[in-house]
Amino acid sequence: MTKVLVTGASGFIAKHIVRQLLEEGYQVRGSVRSDKRQSELAALFPDADLEFVKLDLTSDEGWDVALDGVDVLMHTASPFPGGEPDDPMELIGPAVEGTKRALNAAHAAGVRRVILTSSCVAIYKDPAKPPMEQSTEENWTDPDAPGVGAYEASKTLAERAAWELADQHGLRLTTINPGAVYGPAMDPNYGTSLQLVEQILDGEFPAYPNINLPAVDVRDVAHMHVAAIDNDAAVGERFAANSGAIYLLDAAAVLAKAYPDKKLKLRKAPDFMIKVAGRFDKRMAQVVGGLGRNADVDGSKAEKVFDFTYIPTEEALLASAAYVTAN
Repeated sequence: MTKVLVTGASGFIAKHIVRQLLEEGYQVRGSVRSDKRQSELAALFPDADLEFVKLDLTSDEGWDVALDGVDVLMHTASPFPGGEPDDPMELIGPAVEGTKRALNAAHAAGVRRVILTSSCVAIYKDPAKPPMEQSTEENWTDPDAPGVGAYEASKTLAERAAWELADQHGLRLTTINPGAVYGPAMDPNYGTSLQLVEQILDGEFPAYPNINLPAVDVRDVAHMHVAAIDNDAAVGERFAANSGAIYLLDAAAVLAKAYPDKKLKLRKAPDFMIKVAGRFDKRMAQVVGGLGRNADVDGSKAEKVFDFTYIPTEEALLASAAYVTAN
């Protein structure tokens, strides 16, 4: 049986990956950073033959043991901020060094197949193309360009490092680049995108910044990771995971229609207001770089190579809302 190491296995996306791997008969070893996360993950799969290892992106300890006997490295672990950090290296350092650590350890252990969770943020801020033009996997965010935040730089530099090491070590690498990831959570430890849905439903937005985000259901993202394992056409390729970009105001309108009792305010915030707010609010600071830019990325290549049809963006949003309102 093929054994897969999933790093950051307690993450929102990773839990869905683990479930699909187990359902398809793979042996799974998941890395976690704490006993608490291990217990939470074990509770989701009480009858599964699921192994655990402790790993940290900033430490060499345990990587050789974690990759012993592994056939596929699925590297999903990466830091995600709640706002723009004071020091960008708080994100960039662990993301890049962790990716290098994982791929170098895979090479040392003789693991040839690597699937990396990157992001659409590593794609859509390419200064070489018009800002309102849709991006493709051929585009790369410039981490040094104005308006590129620390998280966007961290994902871009980490993916660049992965491709360099894959070329150096002869690794069969595929990257999956999701947009904002919605859909149902498996437990209360869900991602930032679901927190955004929760904030919208709680009426925390008096008005919405004029930005759009590529979006995808977590179940499709997990499917792409698992489907890539034995698909030769996926080797050496990046795959944007995007069922269709949606403006925040339009996302709020979808939720307002489904939950009329919430009485959500559907107003667009002027750009100048967001720019001013970004000086004082770290969450708004992340948004400023998206003003005047189309963040949409063509996700059609994934549907062709992995032979599936995306769950529609609106359906993914409503699945997120159904979870957060019931829990």
